Amino acid sequence: MDIASLLPGIGFMGAAYPWVKAAHLIFVIFWMAGLFMLPRFLVYHQPVPPGSAEDRLWINREDRLRKIIINPSMIIVWVIGLALAVNVGAFQEGWFHAKLAAVLGLSAYHGWMIGYARKMADGFRPASDKPLRIMNEIPGIATAVIVILVIVRPF
Repeated sequence: MDIASLLPGIGFMGAAYPWVKAAHLIFVIFWMAGLFMLPRFLVYHQPVPPGSAEDRLWINREDRLRKIIINPSMIIVWVIGLALAVNVGAFQEGWFHAKLAAVLGLSAYHGWMIGYARKMADGFRPASDKPLRIMNEIPGIATAVIVILVIVRPF
């Protein structure tokens, strides 16, 4: 008896399926960590005078977070996630459509945060950091929704 017969739904990935799924989850955690950190960085960056030494330090931190953690993790999450979805035939499932919409929204949030960081690097300083503090809640809410959709599969 082979492992494919013991693990239904593992498709073309065969015995590698649980490893690929684990890699997906690991990179989701990295991506979420970065999406929690970036708005916090921006909240701390916001009151710093543009062009100052401290401004350059925040710009450098934000760039490294984006280049080393956030962008690569998001790309890996998407590639592995789509491969997993194809592997198990998830595109026919209602819960998966909702999850995909939530991940698209989270990706849009990612893009918005990167754009906002670039504006701050160019000297943009909003009057208040309150929108950033509110926006900081989005990854947590999205993560909760996605986990419920994947684990509970309510529809």
